[in-house]
Amino acid sequence: MKLQRKSGLRALTVGAVAITGALVLTACGSDDNNDSSSNPSSSASASSSTSADSGANASGISCEKGQILASGSSAQQNAIESWVKDYQQACSGAAINYKTSSSGEGIVDFNQGTDAFAGSDSPLKPEEVASSKKVCTNGQGISIPMVGGPIAVGYNLSGVSNLVLDAPTLAKIFNSKITTWNDEAIKKLNPGVTLPSSKIQTVHRQDESGTTDNLTKYLKGAAPSDWPYEHAKAWMGKGGQAAAKSSGVAALVKQTEGSIGYFELSYATASSIPTVKINTGASAPVEATSQNASAGIAAAKVVGTGADLSLDLGAAYTTKADNAYPIVLVTYEIACDKGNKAGTLPLTKSFLNYIASDAGQSKLSAAGYAPLPTEIATKVRSTISALS
Repeated sequence: MKLQRKSGLRALTVGAVAITGALVLTACGSDDNNDSSSNPSSSASASSSTSADSGANASGISCEKGQILASGSSAQQNAIESWVKDYQQACSGAAINYKTSSSGEGIVDFNQGTDAFAGSDSPLKPEEVASSKKVCTNGQGISIPMVGGPIAVGYNLSGVSNLVLDAPTLAKIFNSKITTWNDEAIKKLNPGVTLPSSKIQTVHRQDESGTTDNLTKYLKGAAPSDWPYEHAKAWMGKGGQAAAKSSGVAALVKQTEGSIGYFELSYATASSIPTVKINTGASAPVEATSQNASAGIAAAKVVGTGADLSLDLGAAYTTKADNAYPIVLVTYEIACDKGNKAGTLPLTKSFLNYIASDAGQSKLSAAGYAPLPTEIATKVRSTISALS
């Protein structure tokens, strides 16, 4: 795992990831396999029939041919783009089309039978599992952790490059209880820093988002008296401006003086947005980095049953350990444990096996994410191998 944050990261652009128009292929259990058009920037479609290349190629990827559709979390977009590029370069005749939307939309697409897998920053809820049984023949949707990392709190405040906040102050800011930058609570956390009297402009997600769900889990867990709402994918706080997807929140913060918002670290690094250090009670405020986020993720407990690998990240929210960043998320790939469509299963398993491999996980640190801890990664690989 890479132990430092990269600055000036340029988000990769891979045409195969962005698609529009009608959905192309079905995933679990559905027999509707009609083709439809996709964005011209998408990679050329491969034959929908699957046939494996003989063994692993020089890249170490055991290739399959075909085409699969996936959608969901924007938190993992930069990781997925890198993985898709590598897989398609190594495996001729394979097309993985990932439509970036939101965790909520990805799960809806999956449970409608249009995705081979979906990305979600929160594990499936019981009602979503129940719905998945309609498309997973004799099986159900399961949550497979794949991408870890910190949720960065980015800000735009001229003359301030080292801002420190804590959970209660963040909760009050995002709930419009603290409304100016020179509020006494912020001044106390930033001695010697000249803070303006200007208004704070908060920015949050307008779409249902696993990033929002994970941020509000942290606020509720670390500052329950100051965040009166339950965690949720839909934003519950008062006031502020809304923007679509993590990229939209980051863009609005970047262009708005006095603003503060939340998004994955990769969006902060890509746009050179400074991020808040969190006062957790440790010996020093903690920066949002892959290394610091990994401390919380490594402490996660598997709480899913059967093949499901849902994680409980609660221990991270109140940690006072040095260099342990508390606002973390894990993005899951949602797939059927059983009942995957025979025509897309080989490519789905091949791609998921690659991104869960050491080679795939090694791509994450450079993009501001945290690779899966070894113990969790081992369970993920076993689960993927058993998909049927």
